[in-house]
Amino acid sequence: MAKIETTAFDSADYLNTAETIAAYLDAYLEDSTPEELRTALATVARSHGISDLARRSGISRPGIYKALGQDGNPSFETIRAILSAMGLRLTVEPAEVG
Repeated sequence: MAKIETTAFDSADYLNTAETIAAYLDAYLEDSTPEELRTALATVARSHGISDLARRSGISRPGIYKALGQDGNPSFETIRAILSAMGLRLTVEPAEVG
């Protein structure tokens, strides 16, 4: 019987369009903790390449790693700059009440 080789699943490998990234982050915004959202942002950042993202956002590579790392606490401006560098923006819409 042939040996089956597997690799670890990494969401970043599948976040290659703005629409996919927006849907991914939107799912986390629904009901995740701030820590889970920060982890999702880090995954999206990896999907773009941290070096390229740093260049486009004006935030240093170490700054991105620090902000989105396990103990990070990114400011609103950092999140806005990272999303903008990826061609995304935050929007607000009415919540469904019911």
